[in-house]
Amino acid sequence: MRHLELARDHLRRAQARLLALDVLFEAESWADVVRESQEAVELTLKGLLRWIGVEPPRVHDVSPVLEAERDRLPPALLAELATLTGASRRLRRDRELAFYGADDLTPSGFYGREDAEAARAAARTTVELVAPHVSPSA
Repeated sequence: MRHLELARDHLRRAQARLLALDVLFEAESWADVVRESQEAVELTLKGLLRWIGVEPPRVHDVSPVLEAERDRLPPALLAELATLTGASRRLRRDRELAFYGADDLTPSGFYGREDAEAARAAARTTVELVAPHVSPSA
């Protein structure tokens, strides 16, 4: 069963996070840019899965599901599958570290401008690639 309204909601919320990323970037809060970028990618890809009729698992990286369901993806996204799954995998690795840190690592000291730029670019690309397929008016 396709949950189209929920899929659109996921995309809308991911797009709102893109706006928040710019504010966090301007504040030079690099770790927060990384964390919010991950959430934008996760919401976008889960919205895509719902759009194609696949219930996303309750995990932060859905790249294995996207790869397993490649035959259900819009043809235009097949050429971008590696980009989408790569962003999901990379940002998933940083999710908790960027938010909580560790005993020997402070997020604000660990993440830099380059990390934030790469994460924000991955989030924007993911939303831009998926939006026309989940919400044609987006």
